[in-house]
This record gives sequence, C-alpha cells and structure tokens, in this order.
Amino acid sequence: MIPEYRNIAFLDWITVLFFLSLVLIALGKYFYKPAFYAFLALPFNNKYIALHKKKGKLVNGFHIFLTIFQLINNALLLYLAKNLFMGVDTFDQPSFYAMLLLILFAFLMLKLFLQMANGFFFENYELMTDTIFEKISYWNYAGLIAFLGNLLLIFAFRGSKTLIIFTLALMFLTISIGWINGLRNRQNLIFSNTLYFILYLCALEIAPLAIFIGYLKG
Repeated sequence: MIPEYRNIAFLDWITVLFFLSLVLIALGKYFYKPAFYAFLALPFNNKYIALHKKKGKLVNGFHIFLTIFQLINNALLLYLAKNLFMGVDTFDQPSFYAMLLLILFAFLMLKLFLQMANGFFFENYELMTDTIFEKISYWNYAGLIAFLGNLLLIFAFRGSKTLIIFTLALMFLTISIGWINGLRNRQNLIFSNTLYFILYLCALEIAPLAIFIGYLKG
C-alpha cells in the first residue's frame, strides 16, 4: 500500500480551543463527579436540575465550567458554519472567531441581566433564577454536541454542510426538550399568567434571538 499524505491546515488556535474545552470538561468531572454524570443524562431525566435546587446555583463551579465550554464551542460552530456557507475554506481568521465569542458572551450577559431584573421588579426572583439555570443547562448540553460536531468538521468531514446542519438540528432538539420540560413543569403558573408569559416570551426570548440572528446574517 502507498501511504497517502493528508494535508491538514494550520490549526494552532483551534487546537488550543479544543484543548481548553477538554480541560474544562476534565475539571468539571474531577471536582463535580455526581453533577457531571447527572448532566450527561440531562435530556432524558431531571436529576441534574434536581441536584441544583438551591441558592447560588448560577455561580456553581460546574455550571460555570460548562457555560464557558458552550460559549467556546458554540462560537466555533458559528465560525465554521458562516465560513462554509459563504464558501470560505480557511481557518486563519481568529479575530473573527473572537468577535463571535464576544458577541455570544455579551448576548448571554444581557439576557441574564434582563431576566434577573425581571425577577427583581416583578417579585418572582426564585422562579426566574430556576428558569435561567434550566435554560442555560440545556444550552450547555447543546455545547457538548457543538464540540463533537466541531471535532468532526475539523478533522474528519471538513467542508460538510450536511454535518453542520445535523449538528445544529441536534442542538435545536436538545434546547427544545429543555423548553418543553420547563413549560410542562410550570403549566399551571403559565395558564394563570398567560399575558405576562406572552410579554416575557416576546421581550426576553424572541426579540433578542431575532436581533442576534439578524446581526449574523448581516
């Protein structure tokens, strides 16, 4: 057999991102083992959410590790998707990735601030805190899917639009499961406050997401 030389692009900065992601996951597993194994089953049962029904859950170390992890990998997936669908086959734009990461971080912080302010002014702080934790947890799980998708896109199926669409679809399914579980657990409260829920949905969920997607398209 004649060995076939495979040319792999200069990927130093992306390799650093993968290494950092693995470090975050390793630290989470080492210091928070019960939470780690419960988190892996998040879309299938509610054990992980039940483990964190306490004050300060948003600043829990494991939760912070995973939130950083998902920001890194979701930004990388957006970077790869935008490049691929624009017909750009290059990985030499770390500044563009950094901009996407900053935008995702600012978007998360803005939503967090608005939702916490909502909880404070409408005196439903505990409910809002629980809601924020659950939503971010499912986004963190979607970050795991993004990480695997990124690995395959870089090292196995470079240039595969099908893989990007499949990865995004799995992420959307995971986040949808979180939404459905949250609505089901609070259905009585939602039915008794339908108008408030609609206002919340439009102001703090749909509008920010529409603005963010519009910016990426631009």
